[in-house]
Amino acid sequence: MSAYALLIGLVVAERLAELVVARRNLAWARARGAAEYGRRHYPWIVLAHVGLLAAAPAEVWLLDRPFLPALGWPMLVVVVLAQGLRWWCIRTLGHQWNTRVVVVPGLPLVHRGPYRWMRHPNYVAVVAEGIALPLVHTAWVTALVFTITNAALLAVRIRVEDAALAD
Repeated sequence: MSAYALLIGLVVAERLAELVVARRNLAWARARGAAEYGRRHYPWIVLAHVGLLAAAPAEVWLLDRPFLPALGWPMLVVVVLAQGLRWWCIRTLGHQWNTRVVVVPGLPLVHRGPYRWMRHPNYVAVVAEGIALPLVHTAWVTALVFTITNAALLAVRIRVEDAALAD
């Protein structure tokens, strides 16, 4: 469990780093007349992600979930790959990346990096991590609940984002 707690701690640190980047990018975007969309669903996304990071280790500890190497190691690889994809998205979008839906008028859509092949690669990383992170230590209830919750939230988020980008 201590190695899993360390992994969760590293993911929390990564999330905090994302928030620093997002805050800086939000200030940059607002200085250029950006509009924010979907403010009502954003707190629910934050709650879901905080819930994931709290529930996974809680499930492992409270329900004595074992580490199963045949499941845990491949899921750890998925978590690492998801982080790599997430930061590739962040670097590719530069100042345009944010945890919120923020659109700066006049900026074109980005079609390089992972956006060459998919419209929403950051959400692929979120989905992969949301499944894999709990399953590193067999927290299948957390993986299931987060996946269902995240699917509902992403359905709203992607609709809002696509509409905002179409404006």
